[in-house]
Amino acid sequence: MEQQNDCSIQRGQPLRRYPNDYKAEGHSSTLNKTTTNQPQYSNTGRPTVRIAVYLMTGVFLTMEVEQNTTAQQIFTIVQSEAELGLSRFSLSTTTPIFALWMCSSQLEVQLRPTHKPVELAAKWNYLVNKYSSYAEDSDDEEPLLYFRRNIFLSKSEEEQIKDIKVLELLYAEARYNVLQGRYACDGPARYASLGALQARIELGPYNAQTHTLAFFHRHRGRFLPHHYASPSLLLGLGLGLGLVGGKGAPEAHLLEQYKRIPSHNGSANANPKKLIRKYLEFCWNLPCYGAAFFQGQIERPVRGLASWITNRDMQILIAINTSGVFIVDDIQCSLLLGLKYSELSWEMAKPSDENNPDCLPCLFLQFPVRENGARVYKILQVFSRQAPMMDTLISGFAEDYRRQFINCDSNNDQLEHSLVFPGGSFTNKLSKFTLATFDDEGRCIGQMGSWSFR
Repeated sequence: MEQQNDCSIQRGQPLRRYPNDYKAEGHSSTLNKTTTNQPQYSNTGRPTVRIAVYLMTGVFLTMEVEQNTTAQQIFTIVQSEAELGLSRFSLSTTTPIFALWMCSSQLEVQLRPTHKPVELAAKWNYLVNKYSSYAEDSDDEEPLLYFRRNIFLSKSEEEQIKDIKVLELLYAEARYNVLQGRYACDGPARYASLGALQARIELGPYNAQTHTLAFFHRHRGRFLPHHYASPSLLLGLGLGLGLVGGKGAPEAHLLEQYKRIPSHNGSANANPKKLIRKYLEFCWNLPCYGAAFFQGQIERPVRGLASWITNRDMQILIAINTSGVFIVDDIQCSLLLGLKYSELSWEMAKPSDENNPDCLPCLFLQFPVRENGARVYKILQVFSRQAPMMDTLISGFAEDYRRQFINCDSNNDQLEHSLVFPGGSFTNKLSKFTLATFDDEGRCIGQMGSWSFR
């Protein structure tokens, strides 16, 4: 009797490298289109399709699998590929370090081990239409299969990892999220520090003839996130980037930091493995590290006549990880709100008119703050077709938190606007939101925006 988990991997050149614009140019081995092609046949006699699994290090692994192959089976193939150097022993934490993700520009989903990626990709447009806020543009969505960090891996577990191959994968993913503005930092100095570490890892020791300010000006998009790498934005901020060499330019700060990193590999601080770990240690202290990201929108606070002429919806990212829930301004790469599970209450609401495409599900996020010396509760309404997915993830993490700390006394006095992390504190930017305010007895004592009409 033939085994159900038979699947064949294409050998020869199992690992191939893709440039940064590879996927954007449509050269990917997209899953949803391969299923419509004439099927190939493996030595089992059953039809197979060729797929690609992308790693954040810029390589992809191609293989031929049957259409009912599970994510766990594909994961095992990737993990056992000798050229990657990922042995079962290097991944032996309590929680798996990596997982398979299916992603497109409008939807990202971590797959369960029992999911069947080829079958899931065939109905990807349906899922995008259901969960994306930009469903009208979903016809061209082509999902890619990624080998990425497991959302359920805790930071404490990750900190125990020593294997350099695993750390390299985690570094590549962290770098991507920093440059995409997802791992929001507090101020340009932190981005300069991360960019300098990245430059030292990828370019080697500082060379005065090669690594000039003009060089980093030309390649700023490689080392700085998009909101610092945009020439028009930087000129608008008066940073002097129209002329290479402006002292206030982010790449100038990056270069100065880069010069300070020891140039001799004999130095403990210049060892490539040490530098990669240092980059990760920096990222571990960022609130959004390891989060799953969801698209949403909130009502923008406006006052006076502006309320009649200003677009009141603000596009945001909602980051959810083992630590809490975070609201990120994706355009400015700014963290607006951070809520730990110890202080968060939430509820999901379905749209009042499910037949109206403009009527979205939403999450109500409630959290306590000190206001004029009194304890009050703020409620933020987040609109998103992905609200059901967020509700499920928050429920799981919140339950884990309750199980871990059920016997711990919570300090009810620590309700200031600051959210403290190992790397420092973050102050919630409540002025950026349209909020409702309630007292301890549940009475509404403050309303803004559309809350005023309820």
